[in-house]
Amino acid sequence: MTSPIIELQGITKVLKGQKEPRTILDGVDLRVHAGESLAIVGRSGSGKSTLLSVLGLFDRADQGSYALAGRDISRLPEGKAAKLRSSHYGFVFQRFFLLKHLTAAQNVAMALVNGQGWLPRRERRARVMQALEQVEIAHLAKNRPSRMSGGEQQRVAIARALVREPQILLADEPTGALDTETGTLVIDALLAATTRGCSLILVTHDLAHAGRMGRIAHLDKGVLTERVNA
Repeated sequence: MTSPIIELQGITKVLKGQKEPRTILDGVDLRVHAGESLAIVGRSGSGKSTLLSVLGLFDRADQGSYALAGRDISRLPEGKAAKLRSSHYGFVFQRFFLLKHLTAAQNVAMALVNGQGWLPRRERRARVMQALEQVEIAHLAKNRPSRMSGGEQQRVAIARALVREPQILLADEPTGALDTETGTLVIDALLAATTRGCSLILVTHDLAHAGRMGRIAHLDKGVLTERVNA
């Protein structure tokens, strides 16, 4: 088997500033290969979002190592971490974080402007429309968020994450504010990215959505255990 795109070893995160420090992540080991899908489940407060923040380089572990495609990135300076986030990662959250005054296409294009510098207008538009087509809402390219449903807005947010062609897609409760049918469409769009080699890590409370991933990891009191789905 090829080397993992993500490899965590002994990741520990301790919450300080209280009377007694609290361990949020306790020696987490994790490997994820290109094109794999992984669900992270567990009770509220179990450390799922903290783990996702460490994976996305928004937060740093107190102990342990983090390798990306074999390169140790555990102690990257923030400037280099930000560049790595822009070039290798896509992020989808429960809240859509769309700019209300921009169209769907313009919201997606913002990821290219912010993450990949200047691109010729024709190439930028082609990339944006391709991303919208991937989540089946290219026909809404000129619509602003106020004219879209919650599910459509979430798919714009997914297109915004995909337009950079990331190697890793991190999704934190992306269906939490959606109805069951719409949530299923969103998971369909996320899983479609794995067929193109993107690795998907999904934090969710929905066990049905978790069951569609290739693997499920359970986080309890900072300890991660996992199994492969049938």
